[in-house]
Amino acid sequence: MDPNLGRRKCLAVLSGVIGWPIVARAQQDARMRRIGILTRGIETDRVVQAQLAGVRNGLAQRGWTEGRNVRFDIRLYDDDPDLLRVHAQELVHLAPDCIVAGSRPSTLALLQQTRTIPIVFFNVGDPVEGGILKSIARPEGNATGATSLYHSIAGKWLELLKEAAPRTNRVALVFVPGIVGDVYFPVIDAAAAALGMKVVRTPYRNGAELESAIDAFAAEPNGALVIVPPPPRGVSRALINRLVLKHRLPGISANPYDSADTVMMSYGGGIVEPVRITASYVDRVLRGAKIDELPVQFPSKFELVINLRTAKTIGLDVPATLTARADELIE
Repeated sequence: MDPNLGRRKCLAVLSGVIGWPIVARAQQDARMRRIGILTRGIETDRVVQAQLAGVRNGLAQRGWTEGRNVRFDIRLYDDDPDLLRVHAQELVHLAPDCIVAGSRPSTLALLQQTRTIPIVFFNVGDPVEGGILKSIARPEGNATGATSLYHSIAGKWLELLKEAAPRTNRVALVFVPGIVGDVYFPVIDAAAAALGMKVVRTPYRNGAELESAIDAFAAEPNGALVIVPPPPRGVSRALINRLVLKHRLPGISANPYDSADTVMMSYGGGIVEPVRITASYVDRVLRGAKIDELPVQFPSKFELVINLRTAKTIGLDVPATLTARADELIE
């Protein structure tokens, strides 16, 4: 008998035992993963398209190919709190491996439905002030992600409006009840008082209410609009753009896509960076990372975009001192 035969058999057995977890992990990683996405807007909206493409592309760069090892269940709601609730329930019922939430209302709606499925959010404002988390550094529970704004930035919107249009003494805060990030209101009220501005809260639930409210606000002079996050999507944004030109109203938003259309200015953290971070966090969750290992990330830079074309159309000459500070000028 070959004296080495017993030794070779033993090594073969041990090799199989040791290799088994590696094979198992590879098989587990190869299985189809399911990712839910819940965000505001309609499918044809450019912001929504950019967000979805950012998540998909970011995951594809990390080895997650749609149709091969990952599938997406996407739910959109266009400023409808009831539809938001229904979609949150649907996604949780599907038991995905992770859910991406594209706003504070999306995140809160999902947290009402699950405290176990990992949620990676973006564009939620300050998650502590907004009631999502208690800790930024070590998120408790099942939610973490990236955001594009601090609530304190709201005072800067009024300062920029006043600098661009010095006669401004009235600001309409345009928002959807139940969707709005109401943590911005106290900051805006304080900034308005310091700048001698009157604040007019302008909630709307549909296009007719939005048009009626802005028409009424514009009946008096020296007014401007503040689009309170989360910004409008789809039909609502198109209507705001039309009303801005109709009434020659200066306006500011946190969303650069708004200023690229008609709203005169935007100031915020943008969309690209938070979505990029979101994709990286989803990847890490799918590979076994725990939520409390993934601290919430804030924007590294705020960008000022000024639409000089809109300013010219509404008869406003933006001061050179302001345009010189802009990160982007649309002409």
